[in-house]
Amino acid sequence: MSKPMNDVQEKSLREVADHLHRLNYAVIKAVEAGLSVELMRASRFHNEQGGWGDQLIPIIHHTSED
Repeated sequence: MSKPMNDVQEKSLREVADHLHRLNYAVIKAVEAGLSVELMRASRFHNEQGGWGDQLIPIIHHTSED
């Protein structure tokens, strides 16, 4: 069983979730505009305390004739 999150952790999790929703919406808009979007891990951030997080870069392919 994991430990409960503290206030800072909960706020950080909500911020990641909020930004992820925005990113997903931006991906949808880009695809609707004729692009293909691939998110690829560019690096992994480590906090030297056992925590880590993937950092992403977009790979964009133009798919329409516009």
